[in-house]
Amino acid sequence: MGIVADDIERVRSSVSIVDVVSQYVTLRRVGRNLSGLCPFHSEKTPSFSVREDTGRYKCFGCNAGGDVFTFVQEIEHLDFVGTVEKLASRAGIELHYTSGPDDKTRQRRKDLLSLMEKAVDWYHERLLTDPDARPAREYLKARGITGEVARTFKLGWAPDDWDQLAKHLCSGPNVSGEVLHEVGLGFVNKRDRLQDSFRARIMFPIFDEGGHAVAFGARVLPGSTDPAKYKNSTETPIYTKSRTLYGLNWAKSDIVKTDTVVICEGYTDVIGFHRIGMTNAVATCGTALTEEHVKLLKRFATNVVLAFDADAAGQGAAARFYEWEKRYAVSVSVAKFPEGRDPGDLASSDPDALRAAIQNATPFLGFRLQRVLDAGDTRSPEGRARTAEQAMRVINEHPDINVRSLYAGQVASHTGIAASELVKIATTGRIDDVVVSTARHLPDGAGFIALSLLIHRWDDIAPWLTEELFIDEPSRRAFLSLVEAEGDVTRALALTEGESADLIERAAVVEYDADPFAEARTLIAAAVRRELAKRSRSVEPEDIRHDRTARLRLDDLQKPPEAEAAAAELLGWLATRTVVDG
Repeated sequence: MGIVADDIERVRSSVSIVDVVSQYVTLRRVGRNLSGLCPFHSEKTPSFSVREDTGRYKCFGCNAGGDVFTFVQEIEHLDFVGTVEKLASRAGIELHYTSGPDDKTRQRRKDLLSLMEKAVDWYHERLLTDPDARPAREYLKARGITGEVARTFKLGWAPDDWDQLAKHLCSGPNVSGEVLHEVGLGFVNKRDRLQDSFRARIMFPIFDEGGHAVAFGARVLPGSTDPAKYKNSTETPIYTKSRTLYGLNWAKSDIVKTDTVVICEGYTDVIGFHRIGMTNAVATCGTALTEEHVKLLKRFATNVVLAFDADAAGQGAAARFYEWEKRYAVSVSVAKFPEGRDPGDLASSDPDALRAAIQNATPFLGFRLQRVLDAGDTRSPEGRARTAEQAMRVINEHPDINVRSLYAGQVASHTGIAASELVKIATTGRIDDVVVSTARHLPDGAGFIALSLLIHRWDDIAPWLTEELFIDEPSRRAFLSLVEAEGDVTRALALTEGESADLIERAAVVEYDADPFAEARTLIAAAVRRELAKRSRSVEPEDIRHDRTARLRLDDLQKPPEAEAAAAELLGWLATRTVVDG
């Protein structure tokens, strides 16, 4: 489906290219041309020219050029139809579309967007003028959000009433309770009455990248008895959380200019950044950062700065972050804020600290590693060994061997352990056999912890252990003895001797406060990586297929809903590989 050609020409002839470009570029007249700094690349001397009489622009630095449609497409990152629609709306021109199967869908979307726009205006007017919105205005003012800021972000107020918005919107033509429900603005209650979805809340309208209102985030005032601090729109035909970022409509131009996007957790955090002039901030809408978000942001920038608790987020998403960095050629870094402070608060109390946190953002892996090193105890050889092992587990999550080796050097400097040993671990992925000269006698590895748990918490860990998980012969023999003795230490000691017996004796008197399944997962992941490394040169199609499945299931070990199934499948894979190799 497309737009009728005559309508396209009407838009082209009705819109001034100078007026459009001037929204993004400061133009100065030079002879018959207007000139300015190019918005598509960094420059200090103007090489960007615009001609009103021809309706064209050209940059003699980066070679960008075209007509008014091309300019809006490039600067706003829209498709052609969206560009024409945007300019037609600006010029007050009604468009007609060529026939096609999507005509009704497009018209339906336009109707729903129009309804959302009316809701935004109605809520906004309530915030600015209604006496019952005074507590909301005072709260916003206390957070540094003045009337001017509220107008910029079209903030609103949902009255503490049942159906004021519904009555207002349904008074218009072609608006029904069904339509209100479709966009999440209303619903039919138990008394069969149409009721507003939002009551007694500050309204944060969420716009798509083109500036269309598609949803709301709604916050209660302090002191409210409502247990839900935030209530967000559900997904609708015009709103998908995983593909929407709050503030992108305002931020995208500066994101392109700086090649950096700052991702926050909340709406007030985004507003705080914009208040201090850092207008390249956006926020996810009540969901974790997704691959769809990254794909969207890649169109605008290659640097992503996380301005939220990335350590907590990274516990289950680290592998995905590294994968996204590689797949979309972006770099993910983390801004560190003073403990207990968020960007919204810092924007008012210490804006310089907020700017510095973004400017000094640390690469994602470096941030997570520093957390481990800071928390580690390096006062004793035992503490240094444990810290090094924990740090290397974090480092070995990264898929790039060169990156792992470089960070291993940082761990060596911090712990005083030989860099050559840690680099060896970084390049092989083998953590279980972290045995260094400063703590060679210590049984602190995951294998020893598993043996201890097998003695003290047999039922919790025994189903997840096999001999293939133990890398050294003494640990393997100790495990087999404990299995044969069903965890009875005395019987197990009678079945073995030497280092294996010594391991069992020490494990019997050490009890770890550890998650048995988590420790088993660590051993399973390490064993699978070892086996995959040995089999990396196999050219047999069946081997390649099975090995690829194992690589994919490794990621699932860190996903709670899939972890147990993945662990069971990988244990079976290990047993199969061992039989084949034998």
